[in-house]
Amino acid sequence: MSIRSLLGALRKPPKPGLTLGRLVGVVSGGVALAALAIYGLVFYPLLEATNTTEFCISCHTMQATVYQEYKKSVHYSNAAGVRAGCPDCHVPKQLGPKLVAKVRAAKDVWHEMLGTIDTPEKFEAHRWRMASAVWAMMERTDSVTCRSCHAWDSMNLDEQDRIGRRKHQSAMDEGRTCIECHKGLVHKRPRAPDTEAAQGRGDEAGGASEGGGSG
Repeated sequence: MSIRSLLGALRKPPKPGLTLGRLVGVVSGGVALAALAIYGLVFYPLLEATNTTEFCISCHTMQATVYQEYKKSVHYSNAAGVRAGCPDCHVPKQLGPKLVAKVRAAKDVWHEMLGTIDTPEKFEAHRWRMASAVWAMMERTDSVTCRSCHAWDSMNLDEQDRIGRRKHQSAMDEGRTCIECHKGLVHKRPRAPDTEAAQGRGDEAGGASEGGGSG
């Protein structure tokens, strides 16, 4: 059935001989067609427009803080000339997890509008909490965004220095995930509140903290 004939059928009142099943089928087809049109013409373009580095840094706070740190990182400039943008690290490729990430990001936009984090000073005041939420999410997803570019089976350990080779081999053997060792790799690692810092010092004294890749 063509789109024109389907729309024509929806406009006409049901005929006396039209069965309920056929009517439900026509209505369902119309709803499905409308949903596809909304997704293709509105939702998907909007989703992709917000899935760019340019959009992520469009507010002054991001420009003045995390974007400046990102530009000094190997993810921005490196010998291979491969650049990872904000969505590559913060937004999963799969549609479901991507939508979840977008909902989480909407909260940051909302607080920017409310004035909670609309200056670099306010941003820094909340930075430990925000960073901890991102780290926790990445641990829950086994660093899925990292693994969209980095994979154990494509990693040539022989080309790495002694420390990197040892730590990556240990991480593979123990089933650890990227973010456990690579906090602070692209953006500076925020200072923990005093209670967290004290706990961290206690862990280090006990040999529980590894600290690899946190710079």
